[in-house]
Amino acid sequence: MNPGDLLRFIHVDRLPFALLVLVIGVVAVRLGTGFLDQLAERFTDRRLLLKKVSALGRFFIYLVLVIVVLTSTLALESEALLAVAGSIGVAVGFAFKDLLSSVIAGVILLVDQPFQVGDRVSFGAHYGEIKEIGLRSVRLVTLDDSQVTIPNALFLSETVASANAGELHAMVVVPIYIAAAEDYEQAQEIVREAALTSAYVYVDKPVVTLVSDEFMGERFVTVVRLKAYVFDARYEKAFSSDIVRRVKAAFREAGIRGPDLAYRDLEINRGTETVAPAE
Repeated sequence: MNPGDLLRFIHVDRLPFALLVLVIGVVAVRLGTGFLDQLAERFTDRRLLLKKVSALGRFFIYLVLVIVVLTSTLALESEALLAVAGSIGVAVGFAFKDLLSSVIAGVILLVDQPFQVGDRVSFGAHYGEIKEIGLRSVRLVTLDDSQVTIPNALFLSETVASANAGELHAMVVVPIYIAAAEDYEQAQEIVREAALTSAYVYVDKPVVTLVSDEFMGERFVTVVRLKAYVFDARYEKAFSSDIVRRVKAAFREAGIRGPDLAYRDLEINRGTETVAPAE
């Protein structure tokens, strides 16, 4: 079938109308999503809900636009078109199979909701905030502000982990390492106090500190592992930095040494040992 034959199945006179509908739809989507995004940043307690509404609205408006454009321009009443519809469908499906699979996967992501816009997720080597769930791909912004575009279909076959699963708050785990011989109970209390007095902690959730001994390199160390929630997942790194900074200052005052300082002191003591002369 040559291009001239394909023109018989298209209402050329309706193309300007279809183009106008497409332009109006795209502009409306951008204005609407921009307005909702501004509202989401202003009313942080409703941010995830507004971003979810924005993602759903954008997805289905684009889908409706595609249907309207196709139905208004194609001569669906043509018997010849119906006769060749099967072969055209197979050809188009084969040519755009990856695109179609991503669109279907996008619908599944919006219905099944393994994650939502605004969630902090880990996918492969990438970790960051979901900014958009589109017809073809998901856009993720990493913590160093790099945008990663991932085809929707990959999320159906790969493992994805969500840190906050649709909630505004999220758990943050901060490991603090000290020498094995140090006072772990005092260290545990310092870490807990630092978490409870942090400006980023979500006080309605429990603050837990766990102690364990682990083998690191050539020596054992004690790990005080803090598990606490931030009131907004966006502040997880600020919370971790705040905890480490204040805990290190408190350890310095209390004389609690980290593994490196304790190991260095041990090596210095070994180097200064003297052997009594034999009688």
